[in-house]
Amino acid sequence: MADSSFDIVSELDRQEIDNAVNQAIKEVGQRYDFRSTGASVGLHGDEIVLTANAEERVLAVLDVLQSKLIRRGISLKALDVGEPKQSGKEVRLVAALKEGISSEDAKKISKIIRDEAPKSVKARIQGEELRVSSKNRDDLQSVIALLKEKDLDLALQFTNYR
Repeated sequence: MADSSFDIVSELDRQEIDNAVNQAIKEVGQRYDFRSTGASVGLHGDEIVLTANAEERVLAVLDVLQSKLIRRGISLKALDVGEPKQSGKEVRLVAALKEGISSEDAKKISKIIRDEAPKSVKARIQGEELRVSSKNRDDLQSVIALLKEKDLDLALQFTNYR
């Protein structure tokens, strides 16, 4: 019997992120508590820029954005939120989007699999993803469960399960 395998990736659905940002823009424009605060949301490449006239207002805009991302199925672990910075009369907050698994994170995941998963499971790093293979499909299921219960600082997806 051939080996079964799956890939561990960290990918973002750009269309869903765009939809969530557009919904946040709409809500910020319509809500009464954001009137005359200069509150705005903008998607610029791999960054979401939030602005308002006060730090608590920009944090409230971030809360609106996070709720829209959750509703659209985007993990908040894919968002790297910086610190609010005063810039003239406005406060800016930059939230970078994290995509792909860095080599350090891939090594950490591979070590977890090697140490805690069944011995028949093998993990190979392939660029920004990991390929996990085993002869037993139940072992692969246990690896997925193991990684889901670990509190890794990554939004992981499990793809190409065969």
